[in-house]
Formats: sequence, C-alpha cells, structure tokens
Amino acid sequence: MPQIVVEYSASLAEAFDRRGFASVLHPAAAELIGSALPDFKTRFRSIAEAVIGGGAATEAMVHVDLAILPGRDPEVKARLGDLTLATLCDHLRPGTGLNTQVTVEVRDIESYHKQVLTR
Repeated sequence: MPQIVVEYSASLAEAFDRRGFASVLHPAAAELIGSALPDFKTRFRSIAEAVIGGGAATEAMVHVDLAILPGRDPEVKARLGDLTLATLCDHLRPGTGLNTQVTVEVRDIESYHKQVLTR
C-alpha cells in the first residue's frame, strides 16, 4: 500500500544511494505503521531541471511524497515523516558542494485499488 515517490535533482545522482534508502526505509516504516513489507513501492524520478530559490547551480533538492492508507494517528504520520527524513539524509553523501533542501510529505491515499498478478 505505501506508495513512495522520490524526486531528486539530477546533480545528486551520484551522491544519492537510492536503493540503500528504500532498503532501510521499507522495513522500518512497515514496522512503524503496521504494514506488510511486500506492499511498499518506491519510485525515483530524477529532475533534469528545477529552479530553487534564486536559481543558483549550487542548489539541489530531494522531495519524498509518501502516501499511505488513511486511519493512522497524526502522531504516527509525524513519526513516519521524521523517519523518512532521517533515512533520506543518511543516504545523501556529503561533500557535493550542493546546498540540498530535503523534504518529506506524508499523506493519506484518497482511493486505492490493487491486484497482484503471478504468472
């Protein structure tokens, strides 16, 4: 059920351990929100062009949109946001010379349908 979309500045491609991020976040978040690990899906989207602040080339960003089924307590969602932010920061290598804004949004999924095909 958790649908995670990570958008990141292309300038961070070499400094962002995407697989490591998802590999650490999935089990920790599954335990926190009481969801099954196989239900987690994370997609990464490199942003070729973004303007941050005044548009300096030294600016970069990573934004995580984490959508979960409704019904979780606001405190649990806040803890999930904090967990995601900390995990994300742990998987961005320092020394890039980039001022990187890292943000997380945790939201409820409005409508969700799923089918698993085994063929």
